[in-house]
Parts: sequence; C-alpha cells; structure tokens
Amino acid sequence: MRPFTTVAVPHDDILKEKLTMDVFAADLWQVYKGSAPAEYQDPREFFRKTFLTKGMSYLIDVVRKRLEGRGGDSVIQLQTPFGGGKTHSLIALYHKAKTEFNAKVVVLSGTAFDPRDTFLWEEIERQLTGKVDILKGNISPGKEKLRKVLENHQPLLILMDEILAYTIKADGVKVGNTTLGDQTLCFIQELTETLSTLSNAVLVFTLPSSLLEHFDEKGEKRFQQLQKFVGRMEKVLTPIEDEEVAHVIRKRLFKYVDESLAEEIIQEFTDYAEREGFLKMDKVLYKQRFKASYPFQPEVIDVLYKRWGSFPTFQRTRGVLRLLALVVKSLKDSNLPFISLGDIDLSNEEIRRELIKHIGSEYDSVIAADITSSNSGAKKVDASLGLSYLSFRLGTKIATTIFMYSFSGGPEKGATLSEIKLSCARPEFQSSIIVEALEKLRNTLFYLSDSESIYLFTNKPNLNRILLIKMDGISEARLIEEEEHLLKQVFKKSEHFDIYICPKHTRDIPDSEKLKLIIMESNNPTMIKEFIETYGERPRVYRNTMIFLCPLEGEKSKILDMLRKKLAWEEIEKDKNLELTPDQKERVKENIKTLNEGIKERIKSVYRIVFLPNKDEPERIDLGAPTYIGKKEYTDEIYTRLKEEGKILEKISPRLLKEKYLKIKDYVQTKNILDSFYKIPGELRIKNKEVLARAIKEGIRLGEFGLGYLEDGKIECKYYKTDGEPYFEETEVLIKKELCEVEKNEYKPEPIYDQPETPGKGAEKVKEPSSSHIVIIEPSTTLLKYRQLSLKLSISSGKLSDVVKTINFIKQKFSNVEIKIEISAKNGEILKTEYEDKIKEAINQLGLEIEDEKIE
Repeated sequence: MRPFTTVAVPHDDILKEKLTMDVFAADLWQVYKGSAPAEYQDPREFFRKTFLTKGMSYLIDVVRKRLEGRGGDSVIQLQTPFGGGKTHSLIALYHKAKTEFNAKVVVLSGTAFDPRDTFLWEEIERQLTGKVDILKGNISPGKEKLRKVLENHQPLLILMDEILAYTIKADGVKVGNTTLGDQTLCFIQELTETLSTLSNAVLVFTLPSSLLEHFDEKGEKRFQQLQKFVGRMEKVLTPIEDEEVAHVIRKRLFKYVDESLAEEIIQEFTDYAEREGFLKMDKVLYKQRFKASYPFQPEVIDVLYKRWGSFPTFQRTRGVLRLLALVVKSLKDSNLPFISLGDIDLSNEEIRRELIKHIGSEYDSVIAADITSSNSGAKKVDASLGLSYLSFRLGTKIATTIFMYSFSGGPEKGATLSEIKLSCARPEFQSSIIVEALEKLRNTLFYLSDSESIYLFTNKPNLNRILLIKMDGISEARLIEEEEHLLKQVFKKSEHFDIYICPKHTRDIPDSEKLKLIIMESNNPTMIKEFIETYGERPRVYRNTMIFLCPLEGEKSKILDMLRKKLAWEEIEKDKNLELTPDQKERVKENIKTLNEGIKERIKSVYRIVFLPNKDEPERIDLGAPTYIGKKEYTDEIYTRLKEEGKILEKISPRLLKEKYLKIKDYVQTKNILDSFYKIPGELRIKNKEVLARAIKEGIRLGEFGLGYLEDGKIECKYYKTDGEPYFEETEVLIKKELCEVEKNEYKPEPIYDQPETPGKGAEKVKEPSSSHIVIIEPSTTLLKYRQLSLKLSISSGKLSDVVKTINFIKQKFSNVEIKIEISAKNGEILKTEYEDKIKEAINQLGLEIEDEKIE
C-alpha cells in the first residue's frame, strides 16, 4: 500500500515544519485588529482550510437572512464544549459579513478587554462611529440610547465572544452599590431586547457548555444569569456535530486527498479485517467513516474527540487539530498507508506534552517505563516476536494503542482485543500475532492493568511491577537456601545412590564403597577433582564410587531467576497490605503453581552434566534433555542413562574377569579386584559388591576359573565347576582354570564309612565323592538340633577370614544373628588423627556403633 503522504497531501505549513500550535487557537479580536495568522486573517485562506459543517452553513444562512431583513432570530447563541468551533464560526461570519453581506460588524471579545478601561456599550459606539458620545459612562445606557446608536448602522452584525469571561472580570469593578458585572448583565438584557426591534441587526455570542469552564461557583451563577437574560429570544446552535469532526480535521490539515487511491487502501484493509474477523461493525458503514477520516483511521478521531475531548482541559476540535497536526508532522517521512492510534509517537516530546497535561505528569514515567525507553517492556516485546515482525514494532504499537484508549473524562476507558487488532493488525501478517504480543505485554509491562476483561493503562504498578520490587528484596542467602530445598525435592533418596546436595567441603562426602550422586552448585572441574582426591585432611580411598551432577554451563542463572520469581510471587500472596483484585489473586496463584512445576522441569533440563572419576581429568558426559516414562524419578533416569552408556555395571561377564585378571597370572585376590573397582578412577564401576560376586559365581560354575584360598604361599582351589560363594577376604583368590583342573585330576579320595551306633538300625549308605570334593552323607532322622548359639572367640589376625566363612554359614541357619567384635591392641602406638580418620571414620561409614571405647 502507498504511503499516506502520497495520497493525502498535507498543507505546506506541516510539510515545511512551519506549523506552530498557536495557529489552532482562533482569536476573533486578532482578526478584527488585522493581526491574526494568515489562516484566519485572509478570507480565502481561511475558507480553503475550513470545512463548512452543516451547523456552520446553517448559521451563515440564518445570519444572512436576518441582515437582509428577511426575518429570523435576532439573537443566536453558539454553545459547544471548549474548543468546539465557536470562535471559528464567529470568524467565518466576520469574513462573510465583510466580503459578501455588506454589513457592519462589531466585535466584542471578553478575553481581550480590561473592564476597567473598556465598557461593552462604549466599545459598540466606538467601533460604529469612531467615538463615544451617546453611550458614554460606566452604567448600562438603556434601550433607547442603544436603539439610537444601532438603528442607523444596519445591516449590523454584533459578534460577542467569551462574554462570560468579561462579566466575571467586571465583577471586580465597583459601580456605586453594584459592580460592573451587574451593569454588564443589564446591558446584555437591554441589547437583546433592542435588537429584537431592529429588522436588519443580529447578535451572535458564545457561551461554553461545560460547567467546569465557568471558572468557579460565582462564574456558574453568572452563566445561569446570562442564560436567563437572553434565553427568551435566543436561538442556540451547535457549529460542529460529532460526525463532521473528521471532515473538519482533514480539511484543515490536508491540501487534497486522492479519493480513488484512498479507496484502494481502505478496501484492502477492510477486506483483511473482515477476513480476520475483527471488524465488528458493518463493513460498508466502516468504509464510509474511513473515507471521511482518511488518512486517519476513524478510531483516531473517535478516541481523541470523544474520550480525550471529554477532559475539561481538552479543547475538543482545536485540541484534536493541534495533536493530529503534530502526528502528521512526525510521520510525514514514513511509509504508513494510513495513521492509526498505534502510530502516535509517544516519544515525541511535543505530542507527549499535549497528552500529559490532561492526565497528569506522573504518566511521563509510565510512558517511559512501558513504551518509549530503550529497555521498556514494549521494546522488549518488539524484539521477542522475531525478525519477521520487527519492522512492525508490534509491542510499541499495541502498547501505544492501549494507552490512547485508556483515558477519558467519563467512565469509558480501556480497549478490547478487537479494537486493538483494528488499530494494529495489517494485511502483511495474520492478526493472531496480536494475541501473542498482548500476552507478552501483559507479562512484561509495569502499568498495564491486570484486568482480564479490558486492556488499560493506569498510574498504579501492576503485578509485574510489584513482582519486580519483591524480587529485588529476595536475598542471595534465601535464594541459595530455597535452591537447596528444591534440589532435595527433585533429587530424592534413590535405591541406586546415596545423594548429597551442594556439599561445601570434601568431608561432606563419605569415603565409602556405596555409589554416590553428588549434586554440585556449579560446573567446576577443579573442585570436582579436589572432592575425588581428598577426604578432609587425607587422600580419599573410594574414588571411583563418586558421580557428580552439575548444571549446564551458563544455564543455572535461569533456574535462579525462576526461583527468585517464585519466591516473589509467594511474598505477594502473603502480603496483606496489597489490595489485590480477585483477578490478581487468581493470577498470583496460577503463577506460583506454574513456576513450581516449571522450576522442577527446568532443573532436570539444566542439571545434566555428569563428571566421572577418570585416570587423569574427570570425564564429562552431557545427558541431554531428560526423557520421561510415566513418573520415573530423575535420579532413576540418570542411573539408567549411565547404565546404558556402560558407566555403571549391573552385570560383568566372567570371561571379562578371566581376560582382565587371569590372562597372564595364575591367580588374583578377589578383594583386590573389588578394591580396584571402588578405588581406581576410570576402572569398571559396579552398582554394588553383588555385581562382582555374581560374576565370580557364574565363572566358577561355568569353569572359566576357580575360587580358592592362598594359604602359606600355596593355592588351594576349593570351588570349580560347582556353586561357590566369594567373600572377598584377604586370602581368597580367583584361580586359573587350568590349575583347578590339574588339582581335580590329582585328587583321589577314599570312600567314607560311617558305622551305625546300633547294628541293624540307622545304617547309612556310602557315597562316592562328587567332582567338587564334597562328601554327601544322608542324615539320620534322629540327629540332635540346637536352636540357639552364643560363642565368644579369641581370634588371631590371620584366621579372621576363616571365621567370616563360619559366620556366613551361621547366618544361613539362623534368621537373627548378632555379632559383636572386641578389639584389643597393645605394644604399639597410633596418632590421634590416624585413629580418628582411619579407624573411627571407617567404623562410622559402615554404620556401626562403638558401644565401649577405651583409649590411652
């Protein structure tokens, strides 16, 4: 679509930036004196830029007939709101009377005269005769003297502007026991009655319609008196009807409009609006209104004239003209096909001043915070919608539209979605983007009302602003405390790991065989390496049992922002001093709920970097975005991922043990294998001891290797191709299968006989030894049984592993086995730190309780 300046060409004063706002302040007295701007002084220029409304045309016609002696009203009152075209109409009559009606004109301007120097009746005689003689004095002259002066100067037009202002001023001048104001009221009555007797004379005067224009209570009283004195014979006319305002404005601001080109633009837009479903009025009627107001959308005129015009300080037609002249000036170099409310540039100082003076200076900061500053919410939304929409500045355009709809001297305030779409949507894109932008604005702007039914700016902070204030009050200490609390909720106790949240010191992580998932505050490989290598003041032993989970680099701040926001919403909910509406309370609850759910999901997507102990530097693994199956805990998912990638083993192949440990060796201690898994960074990482035990048992049974003991430097293979249970003792070894086979072949057991106690009874059969060297004896049915055992042993250090075997056998027979160990160590010494770190700490990590402790 074409730029509007090529379709509706502005007057030269706007294009050349010569426009001054005083040209819209029509002044009848300046016209009379010959010192008004050309737009008012020159009759041709005046009528070229003036749209003759029905009211104005009717007024001119009524006055013409009266001056020609063809009847009509002798007194006509023009009554409109401030800036509603009254003075403009008087100037039109002035030029017509001078150039066409061949009548004498008397101009009385209440704002131009000083009552101490000028009396209205004297001024009439002075303008008609050049002197003051008959009507001289500060007392109203009466009808006879007035008639004597006026009847000889017909046809006569008396134009009286701002007479109420003069009367109020005249109240300050004493005249005997009265005031000049009282005398002026008498004069008005005498004048109107005199004119009714003259066939070719007419008085046209103005009075404001808004009560707030009457200055004060005394002014209101004078207004009522003026109405009473002239009401018996006056005719009241309204120069401009609401539907004519658009024509008036277009005529004044633009030289001409190419109606055919305007029609094309209007047709394209209305077709689009109808197609998108936001044109809520009859299409034909809307097109007619758009044609009348083009290049302005009809809503621009409506909102300014009806809403802003309802402010007592806003001068209706004059005020709209002043403002829109500035708008056209600011947009004359743009490519806009027409001007909408959203195109009003609130960053323009002159435009903003024209608006702010009616609503209060506090809105300067509102406009800056939400619409015009570089970091305003509207500018953020502009950028957030993507490059495709950046040139349309939809955030700023929508916010500006809402702002313009937000103010009125009456109850009508705020914009609906359809009104916003009408002002902001364009055929270049689908109007649904407006909804998305609105939602972003609702969550970003500080002074947009929280109302769900209407979009409205106020000078009170909304929930977004209150939220920001509350967020600023959240201390770092509270944030860290809340984060740890939240991490404990997400990383609950697991059957696979012991879980540790944000440890501060290496001693916070036990040095034990159990797999440990350690949730770190930050992604810090140096700190992780320190945790792996040290435990308090000593080197860590079980290094390969540690798994570190860290936040993705640069992403943790997003969690903290969400957490800070959640805490702030909770503060708002608890704050009884905030007078929240039901809509706001509901929004607060919804935000808390959404953030509670969102933060937990965000934690799972951010805490995804795993570091595992390795030979040199910790191994880094990115788990990626979490996947969810049912209600699986995140710790379970982490375990599953590490298991799938072979970082945690639940099963080991016996062949792997054979290849890894018995390829070049005849035997290997089972405890050494287990210790290597637990202690050496980068070694195989098993879920628990049972993983290795199952592999050993399976290897024994399959004949991959044997299990036995190393006693006095000799290997004894006790289990091979049979069931065997490893206990990971110092002397327990896996043995190369070849050695076990040799030992098996060399073993030739003798039969075992058991003589019965009573001949002929309870005899037991002799069994041949099995391949596992175990002799099976079928028991007698009369064997003695013990139901309770209590043993106290004195054990040499070398025999402890044999006792463990016995204990395991006892545990198979009895369900409740309690074992107590008594240690007595003499003839040596140990450092206190060694005792604390290596003995007591080890006992504590095993979960054992020291019942009695004696140290010297």
